[in-house]
Amino acid sequence: MGKEIARVKGTRDLLPEDMVKRRWVFERIRDVFERYGFKEILTPTFEYTKLFQLRSGEEVVNQLYAFEDKGGRNLSLRPDLTSSVARLYVNSFQTAPKPVKWYYITNMFRYEEPQSGRLREFWQAGVELLGSGRVEADAEVIALFVESYLATGLKNFTVNIGDRVLLDEFARMLGVEDDVGLMRLIDKKDKMSEEDFIASLKEFGLNDEGVEKVLTLIEIKGRPDEVLPKAEELFTSEEAKAEIAKLYELVDLLDAYGVSDWIRIDLGIARGFDYYTSVVFEAIAPNDLGIGSIGGGGRYDNLIEVFGGRPTPATGFAIGIERLIPILEWKGLIPGLRVGSDVFVAYIGKEREVKRAVIELTQAIRKAGIKAEYDIQGRKLGKALDYANSIGAKVAVIVGKRDLSEGRVTVRDMVSGEQYAVEIGNAVEKVKALLKE
Repeated sequence: MGKEIARVKGTRDLLPEDMVKRRWVFERIRDVFERYGFKEILTPTFEYTKLFQLRSGEEVVNQLYAFEDKGGRNLSLRPDLTSSVARLYVNSFQTAPKPVKWYYITNMFRYEEPQSGRLREFWQAGVELLGSGRVEADAEVIALFVESYLATGLKNFTVNIGDRVLLDEFARMLGVEDDVGLMRLIDKKDKMSEEDFIASLKEFGLNDEGVEKVLTLIEIKGRPDEVLPKAEELFTSEEAKAEIAKLYELVDLLDAYGVSDWIRIDLGIARGFDYYTSVVFEAIAPNDLGIGSIGGGGRYDNLIEVFGGRPTPATGFAIGIERLIPILEWKGLIPGLRVGSDVFVAYIGKEREVKRAVIELTQAIRKAGIKAEYDIQGRKLGKALDYANSIGAKVAVIVGKRDLSEGRVTVRDMVSGEQYAVEIGNAVEKVKALLKE
């Protein structure tokens, strides 16, 4: 026997019990996306590597699954879908009515160190809204973000909103030239101790006063009515004041959506920073699993131009499925979901007419919308019923040559053990009745 081939690091096998949970989550999120008027798309699993180098931050570029194909093309597996969406839009949809509202639920690939809620192959559910620079578009997307989590039963979470314009202004106030470098550092603040964070800021080149200002900034977080007045005190430029006024309007609109309970302001959020241009946000659900952000997004008004398109404002988000599902399971929010068949058809005898009757009856049950299978192994009755128990079938139907000659079959309640002799023509209705009990 040959040596077994191991699963690739950072990937996982999803068994039927896993898939039924994922489908349950996907269906609830998809329903909310579509109620908000978003339409599903799917782009290729791999693209030219240049596509991701144009848009993505340095960290993502370093994590690309890049390769050269047999035609000598430099390709990469998609690390996210936003770049592909921008390519699709520039190629085919620049003259489409605005806004363009797309969603996706699919897998992505990044070569990073596997850890809790982070794999090399992972799934995201996300939306992109292209063609509107209005604050109403930000509100629509953030409200949808909140409602997507609520649809899964999750209630204990917050959506924390930050702003790239204010972070840029903050960097100017500190006299920092490498504003992107500073924001990447701020973005990692939750992954290190305060001592290490302060040391990193000093290593970056900030003096004690600059470090103190950064520490002040990242503490400006909480409910909007408490936080935004503090932001007004900290930022004095006209551009920053206009951005804060927009945040006030955004918060007011989100109140109209009925999602205020989940909204917080956190000016220390950078979220990969490189391509965001204004409002950014992320969802945090307290847990004991070591999982941080469970999704996020923001406004990226310059990206379409980067890919050669006309200036087009855009905003969107992605929900991390590999992070969300463990939290839902930990909280007991995913219901007990059945895997497999509700009905098992067993038979006695090997005659042609018996086998045909078994298949015809199984098909009739299936056409009634019931999950059913028959004993294709041809076991003895006792073994067949043992198998029916092992798959959790609630009802067994037993077909025998003698019963068939009299136009009957036996329907067995696998829970109570009770059996009923039923005319073949009434078997499906009897099965339905037992499944409802």
